[in-house]
Amino acid sequence: MLIAKEPVAGRVKTRLTPPYSPAEAAALAEAALRDSLRAVAATPAAQRVLALDGLPGRWLPPGFVVIPQRGAGLDERLAAAFADTHRLRPGPVVLIGMDTPQVTPDLLRVAGEALADHDAVYGPAADGGFWLLGLRRPDPALLLGVPMSHPETGKVQLDRLVRAGLTVHHLPELIDVDTATTATEVAHQSPTTYFATTLRTLHREQAARPVTEESRATGRPGR
Repeated sequence: MLIAKEPVAGRVKTRLTPPYSPAEAAALAEAALRDSLRAVAATPAAQRVLALDGLPGRWLPPGFVVIPQRGAGLDERLAAAFADTHRLRPGPVVLIGMDTPQVTPDLLRVAGEALADHDAVYGPAADGGFWLLGLRRPDPALLLGVPMSHPETGKVQLDRLVRAGLTVHHLPELIDVDTATTATEVAHQSPTTYFATTLRTLHREQAARPVTEESRATGRPGR
């Protein structure tokens, strides 16, 4: 299951502006979403779900069940996405977001297989959050109340799993794309992704634009 926002300018990847414009940030978000969907599509699974805030677009490949996100805070939306996905087809659920375009089918396959003999699987993110959470028996209580978008989100979430007595399989740490710096790092790590290709294209376009007084103030080349 992948949880994501429709890549609309001004609503996604706002921490990328500046140096990127809202439209450029949305283009990067769409590229990251395409990479994430491609990885999920190539992973063996009984069901593939997109929990979406917004409307699906041309970027959505076939084979996905689309469900709306429910809830106010991110903890509520994650808990609801787990519950709704499990209700559609009872069984273990592995969740990722759209912030790790470098994710591979191999990593997701390992996560799914780990739930055969573990209660949970956990992938930490370099910013203190987590990029993957898998549960053999999804339970909203494992997520509700966990502070999200916080430097200790991952620590609190992992502690919640351990305190519940769950056995946890750990995956490698990945970098979330949140800032221009992390965008460059992720693109360097995975140069063949849609995300890396889009970032290189944006950089070439920016370099070709004339420098104006406004661009000096905003950090973006002129248009």
